Amino acid sequence: MQTIRKQIISLLKNHEMNARGISKALGIQEKEVCDHLEHIRRSIKTQKKKLMIHPFHCLICNYVFKDRKRLSRPGRCPQCKQGHIEAATYKIV
Repeated sequence: MQTIRKQIISLLKNHEMNARGISKALGIQEKEVCDHLEHIRRSIKTQKKKLMIHPFHCLICNYVFKDRKRLSRPGRCPQCKQGHIEAATYKIV
């Protein structure tokens, strides 16, 4: 049986997924996924791989969180102050 991080890596090598999709596929909480993704991002560098992130964006004003370093979901948009945020998606290439 593989560890959760190895399962996440194998999922993201084949599919582009958001944190909710990963949590449903593996049966873990969405908050745990973000913690695992932080570690995976650092650990796959030694394998010459990269975690590609399609960033969060606001559904109201289309603000893109392109400079965001944290992988957790933002609470609200800094531009329009609304909380309608589209989830980021992740893929390993």
